[in-house]
Amino acid sequence: MSNAKRIIMHYSYPPSFDDLEVMADSILQDLPEELDEAIESIAINVEDVPDEVIEEELDLDDPFDLLALYRNGKEISPGIEKKSANDDGLLILYRRPILDLWCETSDDLADVLRHVIIEELGKHFDFSDDEIEEMSRRHY
Repeated sequence: MSNAKRIIMHYSYPPSFDDLEVMADSILQDLPEELDEAIESIAINVEDVPDEVIEEELDLDDPFDLLALYRNGKEISPGIEKKSANDDGLLILYRRPILDLWCETSDDLADVLRHVIIEELGKHFDFSDDEIEEMSRRHY
């Protein structure tokens, strides 16, 4: 029997912004050690879909292609940093694209969200695709 704590949620309605934020907070408490060391402090924001500014900045063809976006506290936009700011990071989770992926895969929502978070943070901190896949596999 596993000692891992699991939150089992059965939804009659799609998970809310608050539901996803609570789940993400829980996932961040148990990140792979490599990611945990790279992040000093992080805030979570859940939005429905990327706004037009993000779509233009990232040159998205479809806003539903973006599941999450991490920005460090100094970043104004990708590659552009403020001269002075705190180091707090912000992880933005896009609810509708995540829920679409959840429906497509039929995987547990916590597993989908964990993979999205690990992948986004791993890419931001320059981990290789193999390292990200290994971290995701290790944490399922």
